[in-house]
Amino acid sequence: MTVSVIIPVFNGERYLPEAVESVLDQTRPASEIIVVDDGSTDGSAQVVASYGSQVGYVQQANRGTAAARNRGVDESRGELLAFLDQDDFWAPAKLELQLNVLEDQPAVGAVFGYVRQFVSPDVDDVARERFVCPDEPQEGYSPSAMIIRRSCFDEVGPFHERWRQAEWIEWLLRLKESAISTVMLQEVVAHRRIHEGNKGVVYRPATGEYLRALKESVDRRRD
Repeated sequence: MTVSVIIPVFNGERYLPEAVESVLDQTRPASEIIVVDDGSTDGSAQVVASYGSQVGYVQQANRGTAAARNRGVDESRGELLAFLDQDDFWAPAKLELQLNVLEDQPAVGAVFGYVRQFVSPDVDDVARERFVCPDEPQEGYSPSAMIIRRSCFDEVGPFHERWRQAEWIEWLLRLKESAISTVMLQEVVAHRRIHEGNKGVVYRPATGEYLRALKESVDRRRD
């Protein structure tokens, strides 16, 4: 089974190397890695270039994470799609564990796993006190913790680009509304970095999007 890994990036040169290397170091390698640069003005392009032909690179004007992920899907060729945020990284056996499920259970459309969150070591002590970081791994209903069959992704549809912050939650709600079967592995498959550049911090005024996305989901279920 072929796996395309899509990494959207916007000014992510600080953490991008760890993300990319966690994909390259998988016990079961991906078929392709595509970094979609969403209008970065830092050295993200140079980071990707340092990996040569191991990592594909697509550049576009800044349009947001949803547009970057959608562009990566359009550019990719794999039967399976996996996403990784620029500041997260995967556990070494992430793909192997999830591929085993998809190969053994053809009726399963998407596989998630647990996520361990951590405060980035470069966060200063003052900022660190503002963050809430669970001690134990959590169920990872996040893009970095998922792998999905392309046919199932197409059934759910692309990420809606009108959302600035809630594009993932809105898409996940559509997945849950569908008849697609999903599995949650008990193993940690991804590590989520908490830092001052997280979207939930940068776009704090947009948190009302989550409520609007939830309302739209409720409305769809009523129809």
